[in-house]
Amino acid sequence: MIGLLRKNRFLYASKLKDSYDFVVIGGGAHGMATAYYLAKQFGAKRVAVLEKDYIGAGASGRNTTIIRANYRTAEGVRFYGEALRMYETLSQDVSFNMLFSQHGHLTLAHSDRSLQTMVERAEVNRLLSVDSRVVTPEEIADLCPQLDVSGHPTYPILGALYHPPGGIIRHDAVVWGYAKEALKAGVEIHPYTEVRGILRDTRRRVTGVQTSRGTIRAGTVISCVAGWSTLVCDLAGVELPITTHILQAFVTEPLKPLLDKIIVSGTLHVYVSQSDRGELLIGSEIEPYSGYSTKGTLRFVEDAARDMCELLPMLGEARVLRQWTGLCDVTPDYAPIMGVTEVDGFLVDAGWGTYGFKASPIVGLTMAELAATGRTPDLIEPFKLERFYTGDLVSERGAAAVSH
Repeated sequence: MIGLLRKNRFLYASKLKDSYDFVVIGGGAHGMATAYYLAKQFGAKRVAVLEKDYIGAGASGRNTTIIRANYRTAEGVRFYGEALRMYETLSQDVSFNMLFSQHGHLTLAHSDRSLQTMVERAEVNRLLSVDSRVVTPEEIADLCPQLDVSGHPTYPILGALYHPPGGIIRHDAVVWGYAKEALKAGVEIHPYTEVRGILRDTRRRVTGVQTSRGTIRAGTVISCVAGWSTLVCDLAGVELPITTHILQAFVTEPLKPLLDKIIVSGTLHVYVSQSDRGELLIGSEIEPYSGYSTKGTLRFVEDAARDMCELLPMLGEARVLRQWTGLCDVTPDYAPIMGVTEVDGFLVDAGWGTYGFKASPIVGLTMAELAATGRTPDLIEPFKLERFYTGDLVSERGAAAVSH
């Protein structure tokens, strides 16, 4: 019991060195995973993570915690399938309980056309060894008896895409688990260190970064800043085809165990899961306007609550506990941008929309491999920035049941 009430600090302020081999901008799940694998998997010794706020302050701490791999394109299914496999052992890999619960993911179909879309997605998934299938209303009633499949007058449930390995995980645990092991591997983590400039030489080769705590030299700079990607890449003179939108969500007061599946409705633009603390987490689509606001709106809560009560009327008396807003960086084809840029030594990991947290482990591993070896891994080759100039787009728009 000695030391039980002692205050322990995880991160201590440390002095920035004059130079590093690798500088990762962004202290979220992607940035921490990239730094961890650079040090652990590829033996990098001089790695620094720079975060302008506390670690996990951005999208990693503001997402809706859902993990799945039932995407639409072959490129996306392969990529997220590998991320899901890595998530399944991540708690053991980094010795940190992620509270990962794989209790299944149901994407409801309310029309013949949406049901056909589910069939197409299921076929792509199963061809690539991702467990996903279309289920009937009768099967849905067995999987999730809370849903009424008897025949809603406006939104009948005609079937669903069922993804058994889909689940939820504690997002902050992912960030801190990676951060803990990254520190052990020798990575320096510098919160409250804002990047204000990216230095290049006359050959457009990155040479360092200017920060709120001084200038440091760097051999390779990796941007992992989600909704802030266009602003950081502008510092390097790299233009990204990205718009930033806000995404809102809210949770109810804690309830007794009620829902053991993740429920998604594309027609109603709403989804729900129950957290390990009993809160029902409810989200919807991104806002149609661009911006960087972190303020939630009453209109969102009203609309999402109304639509959720169409699916689960018993939630009508549940009280809203809190709401929040995060930033989503959206590309024209709704697929990420990963890899090299026209600035030598400046790598980018961006354009994730609402999918980014689901991909964190494989993003970290592949970006670390690219940074350490100079070779683009096959898994991320389709997501290169160059595709927007060659026309080789990866249309992932139909991979979510809401319009993001």
